[in-house]
Amino acid sequence: MKSGKILIPQIEVLPTAVVANPDTPPELEIRFDMPHGPDFEDINAALPANWQLRFVHNQLFKHFQNPSRFCPGAFHSTIARKAEFRSKQHKDAYFSMCEAVLKKWRLHGPRPLNAHPADNKSGIWLFTDRTKPTHFFPPNFLPPYDTEEKRKIILSYLTEDWDEETLGWKNAEYPEKEAEKKVEDKAVAPAETANFMQWCGNPIEALLGAGGNGEAKPAADAASPSSPSK
Repeated sequence: MKSGKILIPQIEVLPTAVVANPDTPPELEIRFDMPHGPDFEDINAALPANWQLRFVHNQLFKHFQNPSRFCPGAFHSTIARKAEFRSKQHKDAYFSMCEAVLKKWRLHGPRPLNAHPADNKSGIWLFTDRTKPTHFFPPNFLPPYDTEEKRKIILSYLTEDWDEETLGWKNAEYPEKEAEKKVEDKAVAPAETANFMQWCGNPIEALLGAGGNGEAKPAADAASPSSPSK
């Protein structure tokens, strides 16, 4: 890692969904997928959100040749385990709240996951467990990313996808890019970047509506994409 063979960009991410995985009871996960594929023909086209995660992931899998290397659901962060809801109404309200927060993230665009956005501490962190970081490798592949040389390097690592079933490489398949839509809600973007997390809020009680009686909290009430973690 210290050799510089792994190119580490500055990482800014955009959460794309909050989902319940297939477990029973499920885990709640924030997804950080690429919403669409990169433009492999026009090197001047903007890169899709979260390209940095797949770029680093694919480099690591190509560099470390362990035949059993496995990383299930690489592009997500688990925010709650064994999540159960008091009722379907509570579950629907919770995921409606999550979608409202994600919409605000999308309007604001990709950003670093730091308490203070101006202090970008992205990079690769190694942990002995979930609470004890031991090594930090800062970015060594710095912006801008629109030069021809850097764009060719980036795109070369986005053409393939690691198949978790066969433990081998396959051609990457991406969702089609949706047509850009006009943003109708213009009253959500804050003036100060530092206030973004407060701006997300937590409208769970309001979403439950009449009949919630102030008791509307899912079992995983702390699991909200307004406070994402790596």
